[in-house]
Amino acid sequence: MKHLCVLLAAAWVWPVAALAQTAVWFENSGELKQALEAKGDPARGESAFTACRACHRKDASGRPAGPVPRLAGQHANVVVKQLVDIRVGRRSNPSMESFVGADVLTLASIADIGAYLQGLPTPATNGKGPGSGIDKGRALYEKDCVQCHGANGEGNAAQFFPMVAAQHYSYLLRETQIIRDGERRNSHPEMVKAIKPYAMADLEAVSDYMAQLPPPRK
Repeated sequence: MKHLCVLLAAAWVWPVAALAQTAVWFENSGELKQALEAKGDPARGESAFTACRACHRKDASGRPAGPVPRLAGQHANVVVKQLVDIRVGRRSNPSMESFVGADVLTLASIADIGAYLQGLPTPATNGKGPGSGIDKGRALYEKDCVQCHGANGEGNAAQFFPMVAAQHYSYLLRETQIIRDGERRNSHPEMVKAIKPYAMADLEAVSDYMAQLPPPRK
């Protein structure tokens, strides 16, 4: 359970009720524990990622005008957690389910894919938003998002918070909407609470801002 301990040892202190919610959100199941403890091999991960290229593209750059995210440069822990969550039904993503089943991917392969994707460069040529909501989006981000996703959108690997900088605008907008509406299922409860009051214009603005952030230096 060491990964769960790392998750709970956050730099800022949550109330007891929130900690309980976080444990439910994280749900360190046997499969997730095994995948996180496996030593991912980028070379094997590149081979295992072959089946993902049709949607995510060979360089894992995703699709700027659709629901397919950029995965290049994403934290390995984040990739592993999301793949396992889809695999065991904690995250709703029907288009991915047939690609992550036990008959298709081993847990070691999931760790390999995470290691491979984390090592890929993250170019700044992602799908941008209209650019009209950046000031408003910055204010919302600094109020509600910075404590988890970082001042520069770099995320936090140890706490499984994804890098959002240089992610496609269309994907960010889609995910923030389904998280707000409770459709994603594995969303962090603090994020759901933070963006629950957001109108669509707020989601558009904060997504616009995040998509404009440059990829963090490695």
